[in-house]
Amino acid sequence: MLLATLLFLCPLPQSGDAVKADVERPAIVSEDSSKDSSPAKSLPAAPEAKIKTDADVTKDSTTVSATVEPGTPASPVSAILPAKPVARGDAPNEHDKKTWYALIAASSGAAVLDAWSTRRAISGGYGAEANPLLKPFAHSNAMYAAVQVSPLVMDLVGRKMMTSSHHWMRKLWWAPQMAGTDVSVSAAIHNLSIAH
Repeated sequence: MLLATLLFLCPLPQSGDAVKADVERPAIVSEDSSKDSSPAKSLPAAPEAKIKTDADVTKDSTTVSATVEPGTPASPVSAILPAKPVARGDAPNEHDKKTWYALIAASSGAAVLDAWSTRRAISGGYGAEANPLLKPFAHSNAMYAAVQVSPLVMDLVGRKMMTSSHHWMRKLWWAPQMAGTDVSVSAAIHNLSIAH
């Protein structure tokens, strides 16, 4: 693997035979050029520019401004407007931002309640952690930090949906946070019902 990476990053030079074959290729002369007795036409040093130079634009703008009616743009460059604005998501309004922050608090609080009720049910011997990802943390205080991963992901998904360029996502940005909160509250209610 290391050798392949080195060969990829530092390619070996080509062999000299391949370069010689390309250099020593005979020039092809057409029959028409041998019959033409006129001197060879000189080739241009560089291709003609397709873009106007500053001097040409200035010259064109002075000639255009003399014929343009008052109240219209003087130069053709200033008359160019973008055809369509770049599609971006709308900036969230203040109400949506406040709701998003409130949902962050609700989802994190519901996750802490779920962790507390799970620890209580496990320590009382009433049940066991069913989530295989949280099972290693079920018997320690690390459970409180581990359950915060899911609300964090749902908060980030909600924020991304809030600023999306798709209209339907901007309307439903709150759904991931609410779904995560609902799952945590339902799990906490279940844990408390079996612990009593």
